[in-house]
Amino acid sequence: NGVVMAAFILFQILDDGGDLTHWIYKKYPNMFKKIKGIVEESVTGVHRLYQLSKAGKLCVPAMNVNDSVTKQKFDNLYCCRESILDGLKRTTDMMFGGKQVVICGYGEVGKGCCAALKAMGSIVYVTEIDPICALQACMDGFRLVKLNEVIRQVDIVITCTGNKNVVTREHLDRMKNSCIVCNMGHSNTEIDVASLRTPELTWERVRSQVDHVIWPDGKRIVLLAEGRLLNLSCSTVPTFVLSITATTQALALIELYNAPEGRYKQDVYLLPKKMDEYVASLHLPTFDAHLTELSDEQAKYLGLNKNGPFKPNYYRYLLLCCNVK
Repeated sequence: NGVVMAAFILFQILDDGGDLTHWIYKKYPNMFKKIKGIVEESVTGVHRLYQLSKAGKLCVPAMNVNDSVTKQKFDNLYCCRESILDGLKRTTDMMFGGKQVVICGYGEVGKGCCAALKAMGSIVYVTEIDPICALQACMDGFRLVKLNEVIRQVDIVITCTGNKNVVTREHLDRMKNSCIVCNMGHSNTEIDVASLRTPELTWERVRSQVDHVIWPDGKRIVLLAEGRLLNLSCSTVPTFVLSITATTQALALIELYNAPEGRYKQDVYLLPKKMDEYVASLHLPTFDAHLTELSDEQAKYLGLNKNGPFKPNYYRYLLLCCNVK
């Protein structure tokens, strides 16, 4: 969470998860009404902003950075595609080939995790509530199941939904010995860790961020980071990805602060496509990449400005995870 402050006057909120926004909204309502805008970068935080907006309680403009292309693809998909392997290796020293893995959720984070583990030779199952994401998982070569159908046989359970109580005590009771349980979604709400803090279960700290939870019959599960985010607790986030996300957030803050009166009302807005493209263009020199430029004739034919934006706001940049080897 971050707050831009000057002389103890709150100008803007830069949030990740919505906790800071919610706290200021509840505790300092008068201050909340005077801020110049909110920038939110997580699924859960954006969901909470839309709830405030729908209830007519969002009294300042907010920018949904989470659904910007640069955030979705690089922070959520490409970064998690690498950090899931990094986090599991650092904590468990396991091999992935032949392991059975169930990944709960096939959004951008879930897609990244699935692609990485499939490429390492794991047998990957997916759970999903959204029929479109579910169909994508099927077309990418993953078996769509309900968690109850595979919970007894899988070696790893990974949550990537942004929801709560995705893995319940009932699921945990049915897992096989040495099953690894971790979260790549939001906060620590996805796995019902509180249900494991009971007298009949023994907790054994194996190493930093790794706990064995032992049942009376001797069965144990391996819980990583106590259900918190694996990629933030047990691995590193590449500076390249941090640069992309931070640039996106900074541009959103500047846009809200400098916007003329009336451009943004008391609602939640997507980052303008032009800004998304600008963030991407700033990072292309890292790869010594050279963009092709449209000729005047080509731009006119397509009905585009030569400098962008090049895609409409409804355009979806898709990744076929089955092509990732």
